[in-house]
Amino acid sequence: MSKTERTGLRDVLNELVLKGEIKKEGKYYSFPLDENTFLKGDVILGEGERLAVRYTDNQKTYTLGIKLKRGQEISIGDKVEFRKSFKGKTGSEYARVTKVINKDTYFITGFFDPKRNYAKVYPDSKKIKQDVIVRQKDYKGAGYGDKVVCEIINVDDIEDGIVDLEARVIEVLGKAGDTLVEVKSVMKKYSFEDFFAEEVQSETLSIFKAYQEFAAKGEIDDYRKDLRGLTLFTIDPHNAKDFDDAVSIEKIPDGYKLGIHIADVSHFVKDGSAVDIEAYKRATSVYFPNKVVPMLPEILSNDLCSLKPNVDRLAFSVFVELGNNFAVNNYVLTKSIINSKRRFTYEEVQEIINKKKGDYCEEIQLMFKVSQALTKKRIDEGSIDFDSREVEFEIDGKGFIKSIGIKDRLDSMRMIEEFMLLANRCVTEFVNKLAMQMKSELPFVYRVHDLPDAEKLQNLTEFIKQFGYKTNLKDKNEIKNLLEGIKGKPEEFIINDLLIRSMAKAVYTDDNIGHYGLGFKNYTHFTSPIRRYPDLIVHRLLFAYSNFFNGKTDKINISPRYKNALDETCKHCSVQEQNAVAAEREVTKILQIEFIKDKIGDEFAGIVSGIGKFGLFIELTDFKIEGMVRYRDIEDDYYEYDDRQHCAVGRRKGKVYRAGQKLKVILTSADSTSRKIDFVIV
Repeated sequence: MSKTERTGLRDVLNELVLKGEIKKEGKYYSFPLDENTFLKGDVILGEGERLAVRYTDNQKTYTLGIKLKRGQEISIGDKVEFRKSFKGKTGSEYARVTKVINKDTYFITGFFDPKRNYAKVYPDSKKIKQDVIVRQKDYKGAGYGDKVVCEIINVDDIEDGIVDLEARVIEVLGKAGDTLVEVKSVMKKYSFEDFFAEEVQSETLSIFKAYQEFAAKGEIDDYRKDLRGLTLFTIDPHNAKDFDDAVSIEKIPDGYKLGIHIADVSHFVKDGSAVDIEAYKRATSVYFPNKVVPMLPEILSNDLCSLKPNVDRLAFSVFVELGNNFAVNNYVLTKSIINSKRRFTYEEVQEIINKKKGDYCEEIQLMFKVSQALTKKRIDEGSIDFDSREVEFEIDGKGFIKSIGIKDRLDSMRMIEEFMLLANRCVTEFVNKLAMQMKSELPFVYRVHDLPDAEKLQNLTEFIKQFGYKTNLKDKNEIKNLLEGIKGKPEEFIINDLLIRSMAKAVYTDDNIGHYGLGFKNYTHFTSPIRRYPDLIVHRLLFAYSNFFNGKTDKINISPRYKNALDETCKHCSVQEQNAVAAEREVTKILQIEFIKDKIGDEFAGIVSGIGKFGLFIELTDFKIEGMVRYRDIEDDYYEYDDRQHCAVGRRKGKVYRAGQKLKVILTSADSTSRKIDFVIV
């Protein structure tokens, strides 16, 4: 066959692939027998700790073992395309994976724009920068201006950059620019679903009923300590529904006994169950201003696992004995049953701290004293205390914003944060000490924070010179001194945010390299198992290790997957956490635009939060909303960006704009589709 004939044949085959009439697997083309030949599912750990695919067909859920080709690599949590095959001798069925589907590149959201014989979709994704083509047969009822979810057909050409990408519409979300549609689009973009499959809901209901029957008998597990008579309570945001943690305190002869009591989610969510598989897939709850996408079904997250007041709840308690110098003298881990005496908000506790009166005032004042001492001790020992501002929204009944404010970081918040840091640190030290006694490594999930990138810190050192600060940020003590020196100044939170962004991201791993920011050699996440999957794993491992340590078992009983696949689990959880952060930021921006878009022409106070090649980034003082003043819209001169001095300089008059400078600006545009906000200087 000549080269021309081969090219023609390849074009014909590719056209058939685009039409869905044949399938391409690597260099091979195949002809599907029917539309169900190729299926999609999620990779899980199946029977015998072997990889399997969990999929839905005709509204029923199945699990099928996977047989990999030589050199083929897949991981737990991957979404895959597969076809069913049969082993010749046994006739048993298995899954042959044909493709690993990357959610961020296979599925996109975007703006739908029909042309004469086809349509273009302009993707929201930053990874796919080119327009995507959709044939008329794949519109699925989409019209101009709709926000759609698309599946890319020729995904192998994504990296090409020259070949047109083609897609089919799989869902029409609504009109682009509509706030609720844009929020839904972000959820789809990052694959966060706010509903649970029927199998998960059914299993959750069974868990709830089983516990009700057990609790009605009034029995307590032998390994569980009865703490229902202990004075403890929860302290959370005013709008919280899932209460992960409760606290207690007692003055003892040589110091203080602090109790941190965490919801015992692992008692209800069994390893490998349908609820567990779904929780692993999500890996985190996602907190948007106007809604929560939970990791666990609400029967668990907001009820059975939540440490609600005046009801018995199962917990995993850590009692930490502190000396009069606030050093840790001892700690004890135990499963428990508790009964919270009160549900406090941060604001209520802050008022008790300030006025020195109110419910459980004595305990709260003692907690506050201990937390302040712990904070001072931690910072003296090398911890960096970043203090960034959070936006607080008031939402109406329809999910829209009534007002925006800046959330105060109250002493009551810092107090609970300090206690959670202590608990996380103690349980990690428990595991490491046990490993040293056994002279063996024990599988564990660590929360680590690597050393910052030296080049980023050097660039930031140069950047903050424009604020008038000369410091060497490669020195950790210099960072701490800078943070102390900027407190109360206009640029405080800008520099805080810049420092946080210049740091390495904290991640989950089974390799303990310590936590640079906190200054801890040993650290994990233990205190939020309702909303973080790594915490749930930590609870399971801690229970197994503490049982062995206390002589209740003669060997450590943990799932083989925590020995063999913990690294992959940690990576997945880290990725999902970063996706959640990105999604939360996008939704916050959308809601900020919804709030401000009817204020075009209004004047605002702002601060220059950064300088770019095209303009000044402005953050509004009262709302923490960031937009841009473009150089072309500054009328008194022609401004250019000076990358050496990190400032904008007028070419004729020499006027300079620097970060940290206060300005009055007028809002000129706010577009939720493009996520852009523009100002002009008054």
